[in-house]
Amino acid sequence: MSTLSDVQPAPSIARPTALWELVERAAATAQKLAPIALRVSLAVVFIWFGAMKITGDSPVADLVTGAVPFVDASWFLPLLGAVEVALGLGLLFGGNLLVVGAMIAHLIGTFTVFVVTPDVAFQAANPLLLSTEGEFVLKNIVLVAAAMALVRIPRSRRLRAAF
Repeated sequence: MSTLSDVQPAPSIARPTALWELVERAAATAQKLAPIALRVSLAVVFIWFGAMKITGDSPVADLVTGAVPFVDASWFLPLLGAVEVALGLGLLFGGNLLVVGAMIAHLIGTFTVFVVTPDVAFQAANPLLLSTEGEFVLKNIVLVAAAMALVRIPRSRRLRAAF
C-alpha cells in the first residue's frame, strides 16, 4: 500500500518554447503600441467628427442641435466642431490632462440627448430599446473609458510612446 508521501508529482507540461516566446514578444509589442493606438484613434475620431460639423456635413447635426434647443445651431455646430478638432489635435500632439479632461467632459455632455430628447434616443419610450441615435450616443461610454485609460498611463510611459 502506498502512502501520500510515495505519490510522485505529475510531470510538468512543457510549453513549445518558440511559440511561447513569439506570443510574449507580441504581447510586449501590443503593450507598447496600445497607448499610441488609443491616442491616435481617439484623435482621428474627434478631428473627423469635428471637421464634419464645421463643414456642415455631419449626419448628427439635428441630433446635436436637438439636445441644445436653446442655442442657435448656425454658430453652435461649427463652434462645437472646432472644439472637437482642437481636442483631437491636442490629444494627437500632447494630450495633457487638461485636453483629456475636456474631452471626457465633452463626451459626458453628449448624454444630454437621453434627457432632453428621449423620444429620439429610445424606441417607444422604452429606455431598454435604443434607437440608432441612442446607440450612437451610448457608444460614447467607450470613448470616455478610452480617454480615462490615457490619463491612467504614466506620463513617463506616454513620453516614451510619443511620436
